[in-house]
Amino acid sequence: MADLLVVQSKVRELAKKAGLRFSGDAVVSLSNQVADIVKKAGTRAKGNKRQTIKAQDI
Repeated sequence: MADLLVVQSKVRELAKKAGLRFSGDAVVSLSNQVADIVKKAGTRAKGNKRQTIKAQDI
């Protein structure tokens, strides 16, 4: 398993506030989604000749 890009305890805390639980595999899935978002944003930034990802890229 790769390193998580989200803080598992914070994700679970947020879910708990909503009266829900968050499984371990859901945390991994969320982390994978974050990685995909960053990769796509990076592609967009490079397409705009920048090395910095900005909010508009996400």
